[in-house]
Amino acid sequence: MPTLTEKKAVVEEISQFLNESSAVYITNYKGMSVSEINELRSRFRESSVDFKVYKNTLVKRAMEKAGGFDDLYPYLDNQNGFAFVTENLGAPAKVIKTFSKDSGKPEFRAAVIEGDLFGENQLDSLASMKSKEEVIGDIVGLLLSPVSTIVRGLQAQGSNIAGAIKTIADKGENS
Repeated sequence: MPTLTEKKAVVEEISQFLNESSAVYITNYKGMSVSEINELRSRFRESSVDFKVYKNTLVKRAMEKAGGFDDLYPYLDNQNGFAFVTENLGAPAKVIKTFSKDSGKPEFRAAVIEGDLFGENQLDSLASMKSKEEVIGDIVGLLLSPVSTIVRGLQAQGSNIAGAIKTIADKGENS
């Protein structure tokens, strides 16, 4: 049984994850084998997501300490795993969705993303979220689209003018 000092250290660790993360996902891993959980952790790690298993009471203490996680309290029962992410906020949902496609495990319970609660029926929406890099790429593409259209138009006009000048010059030589 962990000592009070060990429990406090775990609460501090969880608090640090909560403070550094932009999103926290809760999954129920009940019925999963150790090898399945290890595979799930590996997939989370590949997506730059920290996946941890903690006692719900210690997570609740850390959430109370950090503040802003009251909406997740009702989900702090059963055998939960917690995914913490800072950048690609939809990555945990994508991992959960693809991993649970065959076995239905782990079960997505809820997530808080930048202060907003997402319930168990919103996994598909979260999984379809674009990463920050994808959104920036889309914006840059939209911004560059009119510029490239203008450049193509100017180049086409320039080649038309150059073609007309060449034709006139050719006619002048032939006269």
